[in-house]
Amino acid sequence: MAKEQKESTAKSSEPAKAEGKGKARRVRKEKKNIATGIAHVNASFNNTIITVADAQGNTIAWSSSGLMGFKGSRKSTPYAAQIAAEDAGRKAMEHGVRTLEVEVKGPGTGRESALRALQSVGFSILSIRDVTPIPHNGCRPRKRRRV
Repeated sequence: MAKEQKESTAKSSEPAKAEGKGKARRVRKEKKNIATGIAHVNASFNNTIITVADAQGNTIAWSSSGLMGFKGSRKSTPYAAQIAAEDAGRKAMEHGVRTLEVEVKGPGTGRESALRALQSVGFSILSIRDVTPIPHNGCRPRKRRRV
C-alpha cells in the first residue's frame, strides 16, 4: 500500500517538472561595449584570481586557477595563473574590452605570468600598479622569549 502511494506521488510530480522546463527560458547575458577596463590580479600563495572590471568597478569577467581545474599546490604555479588570465581575458574580450589598466596584489608566483598572458590575448596594457597592502608598523609583536 505504501509503495503504491510513493509511485503515484512520483508519477504526478514528473509531468509537473516537464511542464516547468518547457516554460522556463534561460536569460541571456547582455553584451556590454566597454573599451577600457581594470584587471585586478590577486596572487596569493595558494591561488591566483584575475578579475576584469569596468571603470566604476563592476565586474565584467573573472577567472581563477582553481576554476580552471587546478587543485592543491598546482593552483599557485605561474602556469595556472597564465591559463586563468587567458580565460578571464577571453571573457572580457567578448564584452568589447580592448585596453586594460592592471592592478597587481599579493606575493604569489603568478603575478608576472598573468600579466604576460593578458598581453598575449591581445590587450594593450596602459599601466601596471602594485596595490599590495603594506603594514605601517603592523601588528604588535609576540612577547620576548625568556630562556
